[in-house]
Amino acid sequence: MPLLICNLRGQGGGYSAIKPPRAALESQTLNPLFAQPCAIVDLETTGGHISRDRITEVGVILIDGDRVERFSSLINPGQPIPPFIENMTGISDAMVAEAPSFADLAERLLTMLSGRLFLAHNARFDYGFLKNEFRRAGLRFQSQSLCTVKLSRRLYPQFFKHSLDSLIERYDIRLPERHRALADAEAVHRFLGIASQELGEAAVGAAMAAVLAAPPELAGLPAALQEQLELLPDVPGVYALYGEEGKPLYVGKGGNLRTRVLAHFAAVKGGGKSREVHIGEPIGRVEWQETLGEFGAHLLELRLIHALKPQHNHRGKLSPELCSIQLETEDGFTRPKVVYARELDFSRTADLYGLFRHAREARKILAEIALGNALCQSVLGVEAVTSRKGAPCAALKLGRCRGACIGREPAEVHDIRLLGALAKLKVKAWPFAGAIAVVETDEVTGERAEHVFDRWCYLGSRQGDGGPLEGAPSFDLDSYKLLEGWLRKPAEGTALREL
Repeated sequence: MPLLICNLRGQGGGYSAIKPPRAALESQTLNPLFAQPCAIVDLETTGGHISRDRITEVGVILIDGDRVERFSSLINPGQPIPPFIENMTGISDAMVAEAPSFADLAERLLTMLSGRLFLAHNARFDYGFLKNEFRRAGLRFQSQSLCTVKLSRRLYPQFFKHSLDSLIERYDIRLPERHRALADAEAVHRFLGIASQELGEAAVGAAMAAVLAAPPELAGLPAALQEQLELLPDVPGVYALYGEEGKPLYVGKGGNLRTRVLAHFAAVKGGGKSREVHIGEPIGRVEWQETLGEFGAHLLELRLIHALKPQHNHRGKLSPELCSIQLETEDGFTRPKVVYARELDFSRTADLYGLFRHAREARKILAEIALGNALCQSVLGVEAVTSRKGAPCAALKLGRCRGACIGREPAEVHDIRLLGALAKLKVKAWPFAGAIAVVETDEVTGERAEHVFDRWCYLGSRQGDGGPLEGAPSFDLDSYKLLEGWLRKPAEGTALREL
């Protein structure tokens, strides 16, 4: 069969020939195994962290029917190569010093890989690293991928180990180098050839089709919806599920949009055993927006829930009756009253106790505080006293009140006990001199987003550290809880900036 072997190696980036694999394996064509052109890919990196580490070498075997082309290049990662990695791969800082950066090769590699089935041993690793490197270069890469670890397990279930080292040893695959990108890609290529000889091309092709098959949760869905779901990216963001007639059904968020959305369909297939919200009607389409991180995704989710009021979001059904408890003095007693955010600027009001979605929630809390602390229910306003003033409350008769209602407990003592019971509910004072921004930074691209707050009021978000804010200002219970929790424990990849 015709064979074109190109190998871009070394510091100078020149082309040189490499020895072809064993003739017995090269003589067979892999064409019947693939329904489309494919690329077998292997990478060497500075480590295993998909965001912080970088690629040091790329090896690609392109298969187009009977035509096989090989490409490899060292890559300057822009950061030191750890000694452990150098010892394993043989790639040193000196070797990559004059090598091209990934950005220098990005457009060429994207052209090379686009429209091809992406194969790799542990494809999630190689595919994820490449996607991140392309994102740093301002390019978007998405391809159908096939993990040859999964393929090996399906083809040879009798074996326990399916690592590349195991395959190399089991099938006596002889390579000039190990833990070099093109050599490892070559090992995968030869494994496919050996499997075809042992099991037959039809069996290998069927196994590949099974591994590539749409996830079970997508089976039976309309083709148009399946196409939408296949485009879901592996990044943080917010999604909205719509019914067949365009009605908003559910809004959610996730650190990985693809995984999160597909989980809804898995919940349906699994008979409701998943913890995902069960949506008992057909989904017609999915829309999503990417975010830099989960903090921004949470804020955007809240905005969309309030705007769309989707049928299956509990928060979307709640009335906008944000309220709190404020204290006032009447008849010598400190008495709680329910106040509403629509009437009072909570962001500039001190001494509020608790934030509630409904007045009934506030009154329920007051009733629980009264019972739990033997406070007078009539003084707290949770019992309507219809008899004459100074009559005992119902709790006094049951021994659950110390007699403030009849003058037995002095007002100042009752006040102190009430303040003590309410202390844990007190809305925290704004701890800054002015507005702040929660800054999210994308570890891969370095892009930044700012989410601006002042006195617990969410003012909006923006890209970078300047420009107009997007989103309507609001004092919202959910955004308050989000920020308060973040201040206690900031998430990785975020920082505080005082404005």
